[in-house]
Amino acid sequence: MTTQSPATPPENFYDIEVTLNNGAETTMADWQGHLLLIVNTASECGLTPQYEGLQKLFEDYAHRGLFVIGMPCNQFGNQEPGTDEEIAEFCTTNFGIGFPLLAKGDVNGDNAHPLFTFLKRHSGGADVEWNFEKFLVSENGEVLGRFAPKTELDDDELLDLVEENLPI
Repeated sequence: MTTQSPATPPENFYDIEVTLNNGAETTMADWQGHLLLIVNTASECGLTPQYEGLQKLFEDYAHRGLFVIGMPCNQFGNQEPGTDEEIAEFCTTNFGIGFPLLAKGDVNGDNAHPLFTFLKRHSGGADVEWNFEKFLVSENGEVLGRFAPKTELDDDELLDLVEENLPI
């Protein structure tokens, strides 16, 4: 795959190239037609227990078309120092994570992954504040909402937005 310039992600969300945690390369088109909750994650953060809530949300709503997608990031307090393999093992062993994880990458700055450059641009433009910031993306690739890192996964506003955008 060709490398996207971090400053200029594609205009179409589904054209954004991503690498999965296992090294497989794909695009966001793999999840086209699904509601997506995209989260930057970290294994050594005070918010790391949110993995449990992310997995529960995925389990509760996957049958209706929701995918949770995590992208580990080490930009905040060096709280994700592991390799992609170590991160996958940590997530599986400690939280039973079954949702897709992307390869570790940056969410802010000159080397920000095009996925997060797109998400930020389409949700007000501000940098990602900390680990576990959440972006809800419609089945058509539109950013529907952005939630602060401390927003719990059972938050009414978040769950209402998920419910409003999933088929019954």
